[in-house]
This record gives sequence, structure tokens and C-alpha cells, in this order.
Amino acid sequence: MKKSPKKKSIRPCSKADEWMSHLPESLWGIPLSNLALPGSHDAMTYCLDKESKVSINESKLLQFMDKHFHSIVHPIILNWSITQVLTVLEQLDAGIRYFDFRIAHKPDDPSMDLYFVHMLYTTITVEPVLWDILRWLKNHPWEVVILAFRNFDGLDEENHCHLVSCIKKIFDSRLCPRNVVPTLQNMWSCDYQVIVSYEDIAQVTKHSELWPAVPYWWGNKTTAQQLIQYLERRKQSGRPAGLFVAGINLTAELGYILAHLRGSLRQMTFNALPFLNLWIKKQHPGSKKDCLNIIAGDFIEKNDFVQNVIRLNKDLLK
Repeated sequence: MKKSPKKKSIRPCSKADEWMSHLPESLWGIPLSNLALPGSHDAMTYCLDKESKVSINESKLLQFMDKHFHSIVHPIILNWSITQVLTVLEQLDAGIRYFDFRIAHKPDDPSMDLYFVHMLYTTITVEPVLWDILRWLKNHPWEVVILAFRNFDGLDEENHCHLVSCIKKIFDSRLCPRNVVPTLQNMWSCDYQVIVSYEDIAQVTKHSELWPAVPYWWGNKTTAQQLIQYLERRKQSGRPAGLFVAGINLTAELGYILAHLRGSLRQMTFNALPFLNLWIKKQHPGSKKDCLNIIAGDFIEKNDFVQNVIRLNKDLLK
């Protein structure tokens, strides 16, 4: 058992990679679900490149177009698939503490290799990324991360067992079991650093180290105004009791992409971010009905997104 970090002042931490340990002591006993935490939507899409194959779960039309008009279509798909440019380690250093991991197993692949996916499969596999996160955590013993394993494109029972086995092998005693109230103080006192949100309930019931899927408010909108209206409606209905995510990520369906072939998710996001960040600054963490918890976005390095979310925790000091 390790001691808690020394009492910090209310001054903002100058090092984003250590911001949790620099929170005022009065916030150490507050559940993580009542803090404001910055998150990364589709965290691994920086790994997508010209070698990435279209997911088997995408529409037959998209698969056909990529197969027969690859040199023209594939760059367009890439432009609308990439949501992050920073690596997972750079995102951790930037202050991201929630990671949206979409997991896939390629069809007809006899191996147990698992990949990340967002329209396209990444060329990097899952296990090395988890080892990278572990090494980062060893160098940042007071920081806590929430890893959300979602979607499970093409995974069968054997693939799930393999993935859960990897998670438990890699993070081992750093995994926070779901019967613990996850405050910073509680996690520090037991050397826990990782909460695993797992979208397959059958696996959750078998493993105490897995938490049920963290709810994600997904607006499926193409403009900042539409997305903000959606999020405000969700707030009026009340927040979930535990950890949950408000996604400020815009979404482009195939029809929208076909109508904007010269565009990109990056351009659409950059146009919206100034408005979305103004909205973020007006939000509040806490347990009340209209409070937010995790706020996840695309291109997390832009417009002071991470710091804007972290600064919301000052409201809890009033």
C-alpha cells in the first residue's frame, strides 16, 4: 500500500501528465463519477493508414467501392475515419484519462490477433498498446485511467477470453475491481490505476476486474449546434448514477460522406470545436441531475480541450 501524494495547492498543475495527483486534497475522496475527466473518442484511429482494410461490418456499398475504386475511395475513407493524431502515450501525457477502444477480430484470421477499428482496421494490434499503457502507468503511479473496450467487431467467445486474459495479465493488481467505490483516495490506497469498462456483459459477470459498459451519450450529429441541443436534452433527463461519457464528437454517416467527398472529419471537427469548447466551459461536474462526468472528444490536442475539462473540477471546491 502506498501513501497518498503530498497535499497540493489549488494552483493548476503545469504538467498535464500528472494532473490527477495535483488535484486539491478535498477532491481525493470524491467518486470519479463526480469529477470532470477528459476522454478520447475512438482513441486509436491515429494508427489508420493506406494499408488499413475496410471493416467487414461496414456497408456492402463501402466495401465494394473500396475494392473496385481503391486508389480513389480509400483516401476519402481515411479522411472520415481518423479522429485522433496523437499516439496513446501522447494522449496520456496530454491528460486524457478515458479511452474509447473499439476492438475487432478480422474475419477468416486464424490467429488470436485483435485490432482497433473505426470503419477501417488498424495495422497495430491491441496487446502492444496495453503494454505501452502499463509502462506509462508505472512512471505515473498517481494517475488513473478508464479503458472502455467496446463494439467487439467479429469477436467470438474465444476471442473475448483471450482479450480478458491479456487485460488481466498486463494490468494485474492495478485493475480496480467493481466492488470498490472508485475515488482517488481508495484507488491510491490499494495501488489501483485501471478501471476496465467492458461492453460484453457475459464476460463482466465472470470477472470481478471488469466493470459494466460505461454509458456513452452519442449524438450522431454533423454540426455543433445539433450536438449541443442533443446533449442538453440528455442532461434534462438526468445523469446516470456512475461513470458516464458525454461525447462531443461529430459523426458522418456514409450518405453525408458521399455528399462531402472533399471534406474530412478533421475539418468538420475543427469548425465545431470553438463552439463545443464554449459549451464545455459552462458545464459542471458533481452528482446533480445536470452534471457531467467524462467528456470525450476528437482531436483532443486542439482548442485547450483537455485543460478546459480538467478546470471544471474547480467548481467542486466552492
